Amino acid sequence: MGKVRVIEIHEDVMSDNNKEALEVRDTLDKKGTFLLNVMSSPGSGKTTALSAVINLIKDKLKVALMDVDIESSLDADKVSDLTGVPSIQIHNGGLCHIDASMTKRAIAEFDAKDVDLLILENIGNLVCPAEFDTGAHKNIMIFSVPEGDDKPLKYPLMFSVCDVVLISKMDTVDFFDFDMEKAKSNIRGINKDAIILPISAKTGEGMDEFAAWILDSVNEHKRK
Repeated sequence: MGKVRVIEIHEDVMSDNNKEALEVRDTLDKKGTFLLNVMSSPGSGKTTALSAVINLIKDKLKVALMDVDIESSLDADKVSDLTGVPSIQIHNGGLCHIDASMTKRAIAEFDAKDVDLLILENIGNLVCPAEFDTGAHKNIMIFSVPEGDDKPLKYPLMFSVCDVVLISKMDTVDFFDFDMEKAKSNIRGINKDAIILPISAKTGEGMDEFAAWILDSVNEHKRK
C-alpha cells in the first residue's frame, strides 16, 4: 500500500466568520447599539415572547428587530404590528443559520438610526445557529415546556453559547411531563453561568425579569 500524505491544518475553519463578528461588534459599539441574538427551535414562542418584552421596554429604549427566516415575512410583520418598532425580514437563502457576514449586510441595509437595542431573531433551529458568532453582544435561547426538560442534553452546544436561557410557555406546565428542577440541572451541567428565566408571554410570568435583564445589559453596554 502506498503511503498517504497527512496534512494537518490547525487554523480555525470559522476564523473568517469570527473576524467579521468582531467587526460587527466594533461598528455597533461606535454607534452605541447593543445587538441581542435570540435563538430557539421552531414553535418555541420566540416571536410572541419578543413582542411582549419589546412592549415592556420600548418606552425606555429605541428598539429595532431583524427576523431571519427561509421564506415569508410573517414574523417580522407580527412584531411590527404588535409593537410598532421598526422590523425587517432577512431571507437567508435556505440556510439553517445566519453568520456574521449576513448580519453585517442586514444591518447596513436596515440602517436603523440611533438604535439602543437591535434584536436578531435567528432562524428556528437548535444546531446551526449555535455554531456561528453573529457579532451579537449577548446570546439568548428559548426552549418551551412542551419540548421537554431533556432538551439541553440533546442540543448541548446551543445551551453552552447562551448567556440567558428562557423556558417559555410556562402556562402549559401543568399539561406536560416537565420537571423544572431537572431542566435547570441539565442546563447547569452544560453552562453553569447561564441565567435561567421561566417565562410566559400569555400570563406575563417572568417577563418583567426578562425586560429588566435587557435594560441592565443595554445600560451596561452604554457605560463601557
